[in-house]
Amino acid sequence: MHVYLLTLTAAVAGFLLPTRWGILGFVACVAALFLLQVSVQTARGYEGIAFEETLLLFNNSWASYIGYNFQITYRAFAAPMMVLALVFIFRLMRQRVP
Repeated sequence: MHVYLLTLTAAVAGFLLPTRWGILGFVACVAALFLLQVSVQTARGYEGIAFEETLLLFNNSWASYIGYNFQITYRAFAAPMMVLALVFIFRLMRQRVP
């Protein structure tokens, strides 16, 4: 469910991102959305169980747990990034055409 909300957030960010920022603004927005999704994924715990039990599954290693969440987010981030790119490119094309 949170992937759908992040995709909607990416669409809104694509409309609100100033076109004058260009590719650097796009990359910064993608990085911010990615980190937002990682933090939501990390805060939820593994499959919704309590955070203390989640750390027990990862041998009390925060690095392993956060690395796992980065990997999961990397795999699920294609849809939000595509929506952001499509909206932003559409806005750039409309701005350039006389």
